[in-house]
Amino acid sequence: MEPVRWSPPPAPQRARRGSGSPSADILRRVELPGHGPEDVVFGADGSVYTGTADGAVLRVDIVTGAVDAVANTGGRPLGLHAGPDGSLLVCDAHRGLLRWSGPGGSIEVLVDRIDGEPLNFASNVVQDPDDGMTYFTASSRRWPFEQWMGDLLEHSGTGRLLRLSPDGTVDVLLDGLQFANGVAFTPNREALVFAETGAYRLSRYWLRGPKAGTQEALIDNLPGFPDNIALGSDGLIWVALASPRNPLLDALLPRPGVLRRMVWQLPERLKPAPKRTAWVVGVDLEGSIIHDLQTDGTAYAMVTSVAEHGGTLVLGSLDESALAITAVPGIAPTETN
Repeated sequence: MEPVRWSPPPAPQRARRGSGSPSADILRRVELPGHGPEDVVFGADGSVYTGTADGAVLRVDIVTGAVDAVANTGGRPLGLHAGPDGSLLVCDAHRGLLRWSGPGGSIEVLVDRIDGEPLNFASNVVQDPDDGMTYFTASSRRWPFEQWMGDLLEHSGTGRLLRLSPDGTVDVLLDGLQFANGVAFTPNREALVFAETGAYRLSRYWLRGPKAGTQEALIDNLPGFPDNIALGSDGLIWVALASPRNPLLDALLPRPGVLRRMVWQLPERLKPAPKRTAWVVGVDLEGSIIHDLQTDGTAYAMVTSVAEHGGTLVLGSLDESALAITAVPGIAPTETN
């Protein structure tokens, strides 16, 4: 471990603004045959797709609860992007950026090395249907997925935002990110929004217009750890907050690195750990939190992804063996399938 000092801003009590609601009651669970559905996306067929710890890619009918295994990456699938043709892009923590061609199709490796270095910890991905450009994040160059807490504790900032062109060229758009995680387009696809879990921040990277090639903070000093994000049918950026900020971690980050080295050697039960909660927020393009939805972790916890469609919210989790279904307050949910 090579700790880097950072003084995080004081954690806000709660990010309630706009029409935020304090409740995100879990309406029901959809059980899966595998563990850890880290990301969730709505597919072109109206089903929800997710990947589990055993490498399986699952198609889920959230109305009937039917689950089908459609592929297996042979690694650990994380972030997903559903194409209009029924294909899926898959960020696999062990194998890189992959593509599943659709029903009956196979898994193809798109990117597994960058500048001769193995692609480690690919995290989340989106693709522009107009020009075929694919944008994806890699969380860490130093720590594997299984030791994700090590990256947050070290705070060395080796995350990246990357672009894959249709001709196979890979460009590093941004480097030095603090655990780069979820990524989503803005509604007009003029910019990307991406999460830095280790900085408690959402940023915008401009793809077009006078600011093209530049980044800016969209919302800083979040009260929790932002994970996967997704553009909703309501035009909001929906953000999974896997856990509230950890006071011990915030206290350690500005102090001499030897303390974090010592903490890393402690038994797991004594290290900073996520607090059980289910928490998502909906953010507009001005950086205002419109919905702030949280409940305790009794029914479901460690929400690492959220997908919204027609008022229905589908949640994924690194710790659960199910998806969770809830709803945007004040909107009658319309479930697909």
